[in-house]
Amino acid sequence: MKRKVGYFKLYKKYFQIHVQSLMQYKLSFLFTVIGQFLVSFNVFLGVYFMFRRFHQVDGFTYGEVLLCFSITLMEFSLAEAVARGFDSFSTIISNGEFDRMMVRPRNEIFQVLASRIELTRIGRLVQAVIMFIYGISVSDISWSWDKVLTVFFMLIGGTVVFTGVFIIYASICFFTIEGLEFMNVLTDGAREYGKYPVSIYGKRVLQLCTFVIPYALIQYYPLCYLLEKSSKNWYMLLPLLACIFIIPCICLWKFGVRHYKSVGS
Repeated sequence: MKRKVGYFKLYKKYFQIHVQSLMQYKLSFLFTVIGQFLVSFNVFLGVYFMFRRFHQVDGFTYGEVLLCFSITLMEFSLAEAVARGFDSFSTIISNGEFDRMMVRPRNEIFQVLASRIELTRIGRLVQAVIMFIYGISVSDISWSWDKVLTVFFMLIGGTVVFTGVFIIYASICFFTIEGLEFMNVLTDGAREYGKYPVSIYGKRVLQLCTFVIPYALIQYYPLCYLLEKSSKNWYMLLPLLACIFIIPCICLWKFGVRHYKSVGS
C-alpha cells in the first residue's frame, strides 16, 4: 500500500505544474505581470497627486499613507496569489469541477487552493515592496525588532483575512451558483479604500472593520503602533488575533458543502 503524499508536497507539485504552465507562454506572463504593476501604479498616482494638494489626511502624512497602502497591497496580493481559486469558485461549480473534487481523497479547501495559483500577482507585489521602501525613506520611524515583527504580523494577518473573505465569496456560490458582485466591495474594494487608514472613513466604518470584517486589526491599529501614534504595544499582536476570522469563514464553507447539490456539467 502506497503512503499518502503530504499536503505540503502535493501543493508543491501543484505549484510546479502552474509554473510550468506559465512558462509555456513566457511573453504573455511577462506582459500580465507588467499590467498588474501598472494597474496598481495608477492608484499610487492618485495618492501622489492628492498629497500634492493636501499635506496630510486625518493626521497621516504622505509617507505614512504610502506605508499603509503598500502593506495592504502586499496582503491582498499574497492572498489573491494563493487563494484565487476561491475568487473564481463560481466557475468551478458551474462547470461541474467541484463534483470531481468531492470524490477525490483530499480536502476540498486544499483542492480549491491548489487549483489556481496566480503568480502574475508578482507585479502588484513588486510595486507594493517599492512603495514600502520609499514610504520608509520618507517617514520618520525608529525601527526596532518589535516594529519589524509588527509588519510581519500584518502581512500574515492580512493574507489570512483576505483569504477568509475569498472563502466567504466561494461559500455563497453553493447557494447562488454564480458569484455575487457585491462581494467585490470586501475584496477589491477593501484593497482600494485600504490605501488610507480606516479611521478616515468615520467611527462607524472603523467599528465595522474592527468587530465584523477585521480589516482594522490588520491595518489601522498596528499601523498606529508602527508610526508611534499609539503607545499600546499589544496593537502589534492584533493581526494575529484577526486570523481567528478564518474560523467562521471555514464553518460557512463546510455549511455550504453539506448543502451542495450537483449542478451537472
